[in-house]
Amino acid sequence: MEAVLEIQEVLRTSGRITVLTGAGISAESGIATFRGDGGLWDKYKIEDVATPEAFKRNPELVLEFYNMRRRQLLNVKPNPAHFALARLEEAVRDRLTLITQNVDDLHERAGSNRVLHMHGELTQARCTSCSQVVPWTGDISVTDRCESCGEALRPHIVWFGEVPFHLETEIPQALEAEIFMAVGTSGSVYPAAGMVLEAKLRQKLTIEVNLEASENTPFFDHHLRGPAGVVLPEFIDACLATHK
Repeated sequence: MEAVLEIQEVLRTSGRITVLTGAGISAESGIATFRGDGGLWDKYKIEDVATPEAFKRNPELVLEFYNMRRRQLLNVKPNPAHFALARLEEAVRDRLTLITQNVDDLHERAGSNRVLHMHGELTQARCTSCSQVVPWTGDISVTDRCESCGEALRPHIVWFGEVPFHLETEIPQALEAEIFMAVGTSGSVYPAAGMVLEAKLRQKLTIEVNLEASENTPFFDHHLRGPAGVVLPEFIDACLATHK
């Protein structure tokens, strides 16, 4: 496969790889997606559970929505695609940057360390006043308070109307990598959906791993079709076959 040979050449010359993952990779572990048939937005209104205004209006409902998702996370495991990306990081170390739109911790549980969560993390809570972020694996209630300033806690999640994390420095630097690969993304959520265009403008190699064509498919040089848990491990193992 041409894509394998191109990646092997980049690895041989100490080039860098940036991978963007979306809901599709975690869906294979049993985590509900937001869009599409049966997605979370079929059951909940965005304006009721995923905006700053919703939290001010009904914090109990918003907290329970994310508490439910946090409980679900405890009952799922990383799939072969998550482990494949961890193997890639182990092989190339700091030459890999993993950007994820997902708020779960499946990449970390699979062994990845260099993960940029642009939409936040379910397993953390943030103070509504001083913005201190703390690990949090249980439920968050309206009575929970920040240990530093005593104000209320909220999920460490980027809601609609808020700015994603890592846009100022880390992500722009990552898009300078010689290879940009997107795994399980719909290509419909910005700013993540615009990353492949940024990579193309920089004349980088672009690879899409998805069950089916996405809105951004025309902008990718290579396409791998099928479940990420099947096609990605095979692809990465082939790319690493000659890497020392």
